Amino acid sequence: MKVVVTGGAGFIGSHVCQRLLEEGHEVLCVDNLITGSTRNIEPLFPNNRFQFLNHDVTDPFEYEADAIFHLASPASPIGYLSHPIETIMVNSQGTYRMLELAKKHNARFLISSTSEIYGDPLVHPQTEEYWGNVNSIGPRACYDESKRLGETLTMEYYRQYGLDVRIVRIFNTYGPNSQIHDGRMIPNFITQSLKNEALVIYGDGSKTRSICYVSDLVEGLMRAMFQPNTTGEVFNLGNPDEHTVLEYAQAIIKLCNASSSIVYEASRVDDPERRKPNIDKARRVLGWEPKVGMEEGLKQTIEWFRTQIPDLSTVS
Repeated sequence: MKVVVTGGAGFIGSHVCQRLLEEGHEVLCVDNLITGSTRNIEPLFPNNRFQFLNHDVTDPFEYEADAIFHLASPASPIGYLSHPIETIMVNSQGTYRMLELAKKHNARFLISSTSEIYGDPLVHPQTEEYWGNVNSIGPRACYDESKRLGETLTMEYYRQYGLDVRIVRIFNTYGPNSQIHDGRMIPNFITQSLKNEALVIYGDGSKTRSICYVSDLVEGLMRAMFQPNTTGEVFNLGNPDEHTVLEYAQAIIKLCNASSSIVYEASRVDDPERRKPNIDKARRVLGWEPKVGMEEGLKQTIEWFRTQIPDLSTVS
C-alpha cells in the first residue's frame, strides 16, 4: 500500500513509519517539524520506499494514498502551549485536508485522538462511551477541544460520505524518539534522574497515570487501521496498569541508579487527577493489549535517553 503518515517525524509517527516500511508499504512522511525532528527518521532515508515531505498539512498536497495515518499535532503541554493556534489549526483544518485527500482516493483514514478529550474525568477508568469533562476555555483547550473537533469532522465524513475511518484515543505513551524536553512525566523524570537533578512533581504525587510503551501502541494503531470491522469505530489505546506519579518517579530514580531527590510544585491548570483507559473494546475487536511491562519499557527508554543527553559524566 501507499501510506501517508502526517506527523511522521514525531515520536509516535516515526515508529509508525518504521513499522510500515518493515511490512513492505510505501510511506510518505509529512511533517513541518514544529515539534517533530528529522533525527527520528534519518535511519529511514536509505529506504527507497520512504519519502519525506516537509509540509504543513493545513495546506493541501497531492498523493495517491491507500491509507492515511493522521498523527500531526503538538502533543505535549510544552508543545501545544507554545503553539496553541497551530495546534488548533492542525487538528481542525489539517484534519479536514487529510479527510479530503482520503475521500479523493477512497483511502482508509485513522485519526490519532487523545485521552485528553476526556479532560479531568469523572468516570474511571475511561471508556469510549464517556463524553468527558473538559474546560473549553482553559489553557489546555487548544489541544483538548481541537482534538474533539477532529473527531467530529472524522465522524461526519463517515456519516456523509461513507469514508473508511477510525478514531484512536491515545493514552500516555513513552519510549525512544521522545522529545528530550517534552515536558511530560516520563521524559522529565528520566532526564532529571540521568543528570542527578531533583525530580519535579506537580501536585503531591498522588495523581495517577497509565503508561504504554510505544511498540505496543504502534501494534494497536496497525490493527485499528488494517483489521476488518474497525470502520467508524473509536478505540482507547493505552496501558491500564495504573500507578501514582510518585511511584513512577521512585521507579525511574532506582532504574537510573540516581541520587536525585523529589520536589513538589503546584499542580498545573486542568491537569487530570486520574488517567486510566478501559481497553475492553480494543481487546475484543482488535485482539490487542499491551505486552511490554513497565520496568522493561522504562529500561529501554532510559538507555535511549542516555544516548541523547550530552553530559552524563556525573552518573555512575
